[in-house]
Amino acid sequence: MKPQTLRRKLRIEALVAVAIAGLAVRAVSARRLLDWAARPPRYPRRFANPDLPELVAAAVNWAASARWVKAACLSRALAAQAMLRRRGIASRLCLGVARDGKLLSAHAWVEIGGGIIVGETAQGFARIAQFG
Repeated sequence: MKPQTLRRKLRIEALVAVAIAGLAVRAVSARRLLDWAARPPRYPRRFANPDLPELVAAAVNWAASARWVKAACLSRALAAQAMLRRRGIASRLCLGVARDGKLLSAHAWVEIGGGIIVGETAQGFARIAQFG
C-alpha cells in the first residue's frame, strides 16, 4: 500500500475513532471504559510495521485538531489505543494528575515501550493509573 493511501485510510479511521471515543467518554461509565482500555490486543503482531504507531498518532492528532471535533486528551488516547489494538500493537493508556497551586489538572496519554506517542504534554504529570 502506498504511504499516501495508508495515511488517508488512517485519517478517516481516526476521525471515526475520535468521534466514538468522545461519545463513549460522555455516555459510558468510567469502569467499563477503563476495563475496555485494559484489554490486550486479540492477535498481537510482533513484526508489525515499526512506523505504524507514529502514523496512528499523527492521524489521531490530525483528526482531533479539527475545529469541529474539539477532542480532549482522553478521547485522543482512547482512539489511538483502539487503533493500535486493532492492528495488534500493544500499548498502555496512562492517566496522570498535576497540581498547579490550588488547581488540579488531569491528563491522559498513550505509551508504547516507555515512549509517549499520543499526549506528548505528559511532562510534569504524576502517573496515577495505567491500563493495557
